Amino acid sequence: MRPVAPYLRGSTRRLAEEYDVALLDLDGVVYVGPDAVPGAPEALAAARAAGMRLAFVTNNAARPPHVVADHLTELGIAATASEVITSAQAAARYLGERLPGGARVLVVGTSGLEQALRERGLVPVSDATGQVDAVVQGYSPDLNWQMLAEGAVALNRGVLWVATNVDPTVPSPRGPLPGNGSLVAALRMATGREPVVTGKPDPTMHRESLLRSEANDPIVVGDRLDTDIEGANAVGCASLLVLSGVTSVRAAIEAPPKLRPSYLGSDVSALLVAHPEPRVVDGGAVCGAWQAGCTDVEGDAALILKQAAGAAASAGSDEAGAGDLDAWRALCAAAWAAFPDRGADGIRVHPDTDPGREAAGEVLGRLGLA
Repeated sequence: MRPVAPYLRGSTRRLAEEYDVALLDLDGVVYVGPDAVPGAPEALAAARAAGMRLAFVTNNAARPPHVVADHLTELGIAATASEVITSAQAAARYLGERLPGGARVLVVGTSGLEQALRERGLVPVSDATGQVDAVVQGYSPDLNWQMLAEGAVALNRGVLWVATNVDPTVPSPRGPLPGNGSLVAALRMATGREPVVTGKPDPTMHRESLLRSEANDPIVVGDRLDTDIEGANAVGCASLLVLSGVTSVRAAIEAPPKLRPSYLGSDVSALLVAHPEPRVVDGGAVCGAWQAGCTDVEGDAALILKQAAGAAASAGSDEAGAGDLDAWRALCAAAWAAFPDRGADGIRVHPDTDPGREAAGEVLGRLGLA
């Protein structure tokens, strides 16, 4: 894989032609709850037609790969079980490399973990009354007090504890709901123990994805900065942040270096376009028809957006409407250049006072920054 720096990159070719495999997060990227993200089935089919292979990578350990593949197919996204990579598989590989064959692993989760453990020659168990060699915990909508109690009993004996992820929330049509991290917190409080985390952003998950997808030059596509993007940066993999899940435009602008993506897009259709690289100039950055700069407003750092003189919208910049993505790219590039070693927490964003102020204000409004 090529080196990846924590600033926006450009690609004159469509990303589906630039990279061989898209490592796609599921929740918030491909679907939200039971429904596909609008346009995702068509965009992913077009990416395949362009020669890109797809791997569906999820921190959710609740369902076995074949169940996930069947769900994707029902949503109009052709998928096979071999293309689905779960945090349960990464956790099971981690345990399989450290425990003898036939070791008994207490499952605080559901069937996805049980199947993954059996594939590694381990024995899943559901209670702590007998021998338990390790505890593995993954997201399950059916997890209850009894499961947590059995986990606490085993953990108090000092056995290895592996969590498939510590995502605090999962997206849903009703908004964020408690994720595995919220459930892990219950056992952390009850036992004073800390788990080994093998899901994103830990490199264990990325290694599992590469082994199973056989990717040479992949790109991670995700909606979370602290799992998808941080995990990609940790292993030097290119990444595409999309807005179809939990992350906002502002969160990307304020991101510290380890959470900064390589590319920005509204959704997975961003795989089907070229991406302009913002030009970093003194005091700011230019992308397409927009220029952003970091300045001082009433004693505080602020980002100013204005129309770039003589510039035109970039090709493929209309995913989010009329060059809005170019404005977002310019704002991110300017903020990251002004704060190279830390995040731009709480930075204010304003339209410039020049004649283009109204247009800049409208763009900021659409981006949720006004």
